Amino acid sequence: MRKVFFLVFLSLSSQLNAQFGKSLFSKDPIVNLENFDRQRVHWGYFLGFNSYDFKMDYKDPDKSIDVLGQTGFNVGLVGNLRLHEYIDLRFEPGLYYAGRTLTYSGFSNDRDGIREVKATYIHFPLLLKFSSLRTGNVRPYLVGGVSTTLNLSSNSKSKDDNSEQKFRVKPWSQNYELGFGIDLYFEYFKFSPSIRGVFGFNDELIRDDDPNSPWTGNIQSMKTRAVLINFTFH
Repeated sequence: MRKVFFLVFLSLSSQLNAQFGKSLFSKDPIVNLENFDRQRVHWGYFLGFNSYDFKMDYKDPDKSIDVLGQTGFNVGLVGNLRLHEYIDLRFEPGLYYAGRTLTYSGFSNDRDGIREVKATYIHFPLLLKFSSLRTGNVRPYLVGGVSTTLNLSSNSKSKDDNSEQKFRVKPWSQNYELGFGIDLYFEYFKFSPSIRGVFGFNDELIRDDDPNSPWTGNIQSMKTRAVLINFTFH
């Protein structure tokens, strides 16, 4: 996947270098795809990166858990419905690979003190996009909405728990999302880089059988937090 992203980046860079000066930021730019946003419905796809974290609330705040997010990647589709000149409804289902490392204090070995929490998400966001007035071939926007996520790596059906090195979470989670981006109009396509925050509503943790478990007993709630960086092509 890194090679794929590298090739996409090189291809995109050459396209940007070829068109930035004459099409995007010149004094009198050539207006590309002038009627593109007047379509009632249009489609696209995205590639991107993510960094997932957990927001932890504790019964005893002095016994906190160190959560280290890892960089993952995203790929998915975009469906866009024009509601108004400046408002669009977007559905962006995607596949997200992510990971976190949880480090617990008080253990003498990594087997007990570290949990690698890998995740494969199918993410279903429904978003409203609020666009500004287009200037030449540039149009900034804000985006926000709600989403639901299916974690294919949740271990929710496992009878083993952390005493057997199984960290379990609920398979479904609900979130709200906020972000911003910019539409760049080229001769043959529209390119939209964006950054978005994901904030989980619900407690996702499945607790160990032992209510005094050193891994889950002190956790009051555990909710998703994430930053998504997507590069969308229409």
